[in-house]
Amino acid sequence: MPEPTEYETGNKPTWCPGCGNFGLWQALKAAYAASGLPFEKLACVWGIGCHGNGADFTRCQGFHALHGRALPVATGLQLSNPDLKVVVEMGDGDGYGIGLGHFAHSCRRNIDLTVIAHDNQIYGLTTGQASPTTEQHMPTVSTPAGVLEQPVNTIGLAVAEGATFVARGFTGDIPHLTGLISAALEHKGFAVVDVFQPCITWNKLNTGAWFRERVYKLEESGWDPTDRAKALELSLTTFHDMACTPEQCRLPIGVIYREKGVPTYSDGLPQLTGPLWKTALAPRDISATLAKMG
Repeated sequence: MPEPTEYETGNKPTWCPGCGNFGLWQALKAAYAASGLPFEKLACVWGIGCHGNGADFTRCQGFHALHGRALPVATGLQLSNPDLKVVVEMGDGDGYGIGLGHFAHSCRRNIDLTVIAHDNQIYGLTTGQASPTTEQHMPTVSTPAGVLEQPVNTIGLAVAEGATFVARGFTGDIPHLTGLISAALEHKGFAVVDVFQPCITWNKLNTGAWFRERVYKLEESGWDPTDRAKALELSLTTFHDMACTPEQCRLPIGVIYREKGVPTYSDGLPQLTGPLWKTALAPRDISATLAKMG
């Protein structure tokens, strides 16, 4: 079994000291090691945001995509080489903002991907603008009078649109988060782990201490993650108002919904029997065709 350090490139993380991304980075490495994934079987795709810095120091086959476009790139990668375990790291800004349409369609297609959403509820890379998951009424540099709209119900959207594994984690509990990521990696189908990842620089409300007072583990409450209707109902408690007290809003972490045995998108494409490069036709001489076009 590989060691977590084997997934490091030697480059050092450049996040702000105290950023929740450090805890998520530790959990990812531990989960990769526990899965036994070798370098040649692990492919990672990043969107744009603070999370995207992981492209510099994660040892894997990787691609740093455009803003909000990590999922389409990962879809092509997974379909063209189903032997790979494809992991998508996206932020709440790019994945649930400009990339929200890609997210919804990826859920309903049940593509065999593992999605790790770095959800710090703010645009951290571009200095603190409101993101799709920023709490309603919270002042930011782009909404000085407070955010007018309610945040995107990311958990409810994933469950409603067909994701077959939906979980929520917190970087303040690395062992628990590692277990969630490991379970997502083992799942066949579209797996989402939305992670509360506090931004120490730009989000002064949703801090690590704030979350510790409010999160609770679903597995300790007798939760049944196979009930889709109840998962949708629970999703209404997974986002909150900025003024809520620890007694008023309790935020669940753990596996919220899981359905096994659902055909993936690849299952409907029997012609994809393996990596496309192995089945490609031999190169053809097209010089005569090109000459006709000249």
